[in-house]
Amino acid sequence: MRKIYWYVTTYFKKHGWVLITSIAGALIVFSFFISIIAQKLEQKPSRYIGLIGKHTLYSLPLNIQNQLSAGLTKINDDNTISPYLAERWAIEDGGKTYRFVVKKGIQWQDGQELKPSDIEYNLQEVEILTTPNDIIFKLPDEYVPFPTVVSKPVFRTVQKKYLVFFKRPMLIGIGKYTLENYKQEGQKITEIVLSSAEEKLIYRFYFTEDEAILAFKRGEVDELPDLSSPHDIATWPNVEASQRLHNNRYLAVFFNNSHPLFPKNIRQALSYVTNKPEGKERALGPINPDSWAYLEGGKSYILDTERAIERILDEIPFEPPHIELTTTDNFVAEAEQIKKDWEKLGAETYQACLEGDIVLDKDQCVNAQIQVSIRVTNFPDTSNFQALLIGQEIPPDPDQYNLWHSEQSTNFTGYKNTRIDALLEKGRKIAEKNERRAIYQEFQQFLLEDAPAIFLKHLTSYEIKRK
Repeated sequence: MRKIYWYVTTYFKKHGWVLITSIAGALIVFSFFISIIAQKLEQKPSRYIGLIGKHTLYSLPLNIQNQLSAGLTKINDDNTISPYLAERWAIEDGGKTYRFVVKKGIQWQDGQELKPSDIEYNLQEVEILTTPNDIIFKLPDEYVPFPTVVSKPVFRTVQKKYLVFFKRPMLIGIGKYTLENYKQEGQKITEIVLSSAEEKLIYRFYFTEDEAILAFKRGEVDELPDLSSPHDIATWPNVEASQRLHNNRYLAVFFNNSHPLFPKNIRQALSYVTNKPEGKERALGPINPDSWAYLEGGKSYILDTERAIERILDEIPFEPPHIELTTTDNFVAEAEQIKKDWEKLGAETYQACLEGDIVLDKDQCVNAQIQVSIRVTNFPDTSNFQALLIGQEIPPDPDQYNLWHSEQSTNFTGYKNTRIDALLEKGRKIAEKNERRAIYQEFQQFLLEDAPAIFLKHLTSYEIKRK
C-alpha cells in the first residue's frame, strides 16, 4: 500500500495539474454540447423564426410572453376583457381600488402553486397588496381601463445553472411553452428557445427588417411572421407568403403641433390633399374600427384640392413652408407620394393666389409654395421633428390619454386642446359603457376636426415561410 501511495502522490505532483485541467475542460465542453446533443436526440420538430427589434429577457415581444405565460385577465378578440388567472375582480373605493380573486390550483411550470404573492406587476404610483386569496391594486386615481393592464403575462424569475459553474436568470411561466434556453449580447436577447410537448420554437432577433431578410436568405430562419412588405423572397419557388390587415395598427402623419409651420388651417389643407386608400384599409382615426367606441362617419378628409387651397389662402403663411417629413425605411414610398401631394398643393395655391382676389398683396403668394424634404431614419426622434410618418399600435381600450392629453410626456406631437383634455380625463373615470362610448365618439369628432395628424391607413403585415 505504501508503494501505491508513493506512486499516486508522485504522479499527482508531476501531472496533477494536467489531470485537473483536463477534467474541468471536459466538464465545460460536455455542458456546452449537452444541449446540442439533446436536441439531436429529440424527435419533436423545430421552427426557426425571425423577429425584428431589440429586446431583453424582461421585455420580450408580447406574443412570446403570451406563449410562456398568462395574466390576471385576457383580452378577447372583440377587445372585451375577461378573467383568466383571476376568478373575478371587484372595483372599490370609488374606482381607485381593484381587487382580483386569484384562481386556486394553478401551477407554475416548475410545479409550484400560483399564489397572489407571486404575482408581480411593475406599476408606477400603484400600491400592491396581497392576501392568501387576493391581489389588490390601489391606484392614485380612477382608471376604468385598468383590467387591460393586468392582462400582461406574469412570471417568476429563478436562477438556473449555466455551463456547470455559472448561474443566470430564467423565466418561469404558466403557459403551454417553457423557456428552454436563450442567448444574449450584453442585455440584448439574440435568440430564445421555447419548448412544448409538440414542438420547439427558436426565435432569432434582428436589428432591422433588412437584416431579417438576409438571415432568411442565409437559411438562419425559415419564418418571418411580421414584415412590412413581402420583399423579393416572396417570389421564390420554395416560399409561401400571406398577408394580414391589422385594424389595431395605423399609419399616420403626425404634425409637430407646437411648430409655427402647422397652424390648424395648414394641417387641414395638407389633410385634404394627401392621398389615402379606400375601403377597409383606410384609417379614419386613432381608435380601432372594431372597437365598441368607434365613431362611424367622422370627418374623413376625402380628396378636396379646392377646399385645401381655400384653407391656405384664408391664412397665408408669413414665409414659404419648408417641411421636413421624417419616416423609416418601411414607408419611403408613402413619403414620396406625400411629398408630391403637398408640393402640388403649394404650386396650385400659388397660382390661385396670383389669379384670385382673396389675397390683395400678390407678393405674399410666394408664401403658399410648399417645399418638402424627406428624412429617413431607422429610429425617428419623436422629440425633434416637423412632420413624422410612422405607424402606431392601437391599445385594446379606447383610452387615448397618453397620446393626446396635453400634460403627458408621451404626447410627442405637442398637441394641446382643453376640450380634448377634459374628454380624455372623463373617459378613463366613467365605468358605464354607453356613457364612455359617447365620450370617446365626441373625442374622435373634435380631434379629427382639429387635424393634429393625418390618419392614412391600417397596416398590413406579411408572413414569409419556407415550404
